[in-house]
Amino acid sequence: MERPKVLIVGGGFAGVECARRLERQLQPYEAELTLVTPTSYELYLPLLPQVASGVLTPQSVAAPLRRLLRRTHIVPGGAVGIDTDAKVCVVRLITDEMVNERYDYLVLTPGSVTRSFDIPGLDMYGRGMKTLAEAAWVRDHVIAQLDIASATEDEAERAARLQFVVVGGGYAGTETVACLQRLTNSALRRYPRLDPSLIKWHLVDLAPKIMPELGDRLGRRALQIIRGRGTEVSLGVSVSEVTENTVSLTDGRTLPCHTLIWTAGVAASPLIGTLGLDTVRGRLAVTADLRVHGADGVFALGDAAAVPDLAKAAEGEYDAICPPTAQHAMRQGWRAAGNVAATLRGEATQPYRHKDLGLVVDLGGCDAVARPLGFELTGLSAQLVTRGYHFGALRTGTARARTAANWVLNSLTGDDFVRTGFLARSAGRLADFERTDAYLSQEQRDKLTSMATSRPER
Repeated sequence: MERPKVLIVGGGFAGVECARRLERQLQPYEAELTLVTPTSYELYLPLLPQVASGVLTPQSVAAPLRRLLRRTHIVPGGAVGIDTDAKVCVVRLITDEMVNERYDYLVLTPGSVTRSFDIPGLDMYGRGMKTLAEAAWVRDHVIAQLDIASATEDEAERAARLQFVVVGGGYAGTETVACLQRLTNSALRRYPRLDPSLIKWHLVDLAPKIMPELGDRLGRRALQIIRGRGTEVSLGVSVSEVTENTVSLTDGRTLPCHTLIWTAGVAASPLIGTLGLDTVRGRLAVTADLRVHGADGVFALGDAAAVPDLAKAAEGEYDAICPPTAQHAMRQGWRAAGNVAATLRGEATQPYRHKDLGLVVDLGGCDAVARPLGFELTGLSAQLVTRGYHFGALRTGTARARTAANWVLNSLTGDDFVRTGFLARSAGRLADFERTDAYLSQEQRDKLTSMATSRPER
């Protein structure tokens, strides 16, 4: 008999953890497992700012899927359209070839992309911090600015090259500006021609405070740390226009600048908007057991799904949905695996429930703020908790060993300033790295699912 096919879309925390758990819970004869993902690794996204600053190597935060998964078939591509009636997923392979992947049960974990706005020049000159390639590109770019500033004799050009703007006062933006500013400050020992007063970092956010989820005390402490290092923090302010060499702010200032790093939140994968299904705040509406309304055999979780937060509902927040964090995504993957297995066996599914364990923010060096289990920590104790949490959350022993070795080596020897050059001719746009323009219209999807492709259906 042909085995039921479980198709998982997305190789992030939720998708990979679901696949790993299904491999343990299901016997090979019970189901065929397939994972669709354009990357060959599970990215530990919280440590990307440390990759951008050179503290960690890319391999430290990218656990190879073929280490993690033993019998899941991996399709190297991205889902660009899904016909939930025909139970077919259209996949664009990394070769740009289109194939149809049929399924009996679909687990949607396409994740999120950087949330952008209709700001002139942002799509061309804004740089993200959402993928491994973006982090590597940003590192190359920042070091290139130091090199150009050191080489040029034009004072205005030097000043513009040494001015950097990060938009977004959440975890990604705050950690990015903290880590990269430490990198540029340490560069002064290696670039004797650079004037320390010219290196300027700006953190910009429309909100009245940074990282409000931390609470007032820890938020103020984080703000004090990054301002103490020289970062200019502008709250209640956003970007009005970006050009190749300027960033204009809504308070009227125009900064001569060649670097804008955009981390102003995330939005569900554009794939969700092509499905024609109910959404909540842009995320796919699901029940407490992670089933998608109006789609037979479809589960959704992670950043792209509006999963009810039952723990907060029990405390009186009845409309709460789980935030898009790694902590929730991993545990939703485990629950989704259990529910898929239960559905295959005709058993009852279980609701997803998890109480947030706390928050950690690494500000580089000995600086961090953390709130594990409600306890507020700062300084070295917070840094130990923060790095201990990240160390434990990495999915392989090899990744943990590399990360620990990188942390020790960086603390002992300091930073290096090496440009790899592999993206030297790339524009580095958000759409290039995050494939936000790769999805099919409904007409394109229907045409592809109804006709034979150059490769047979799987």
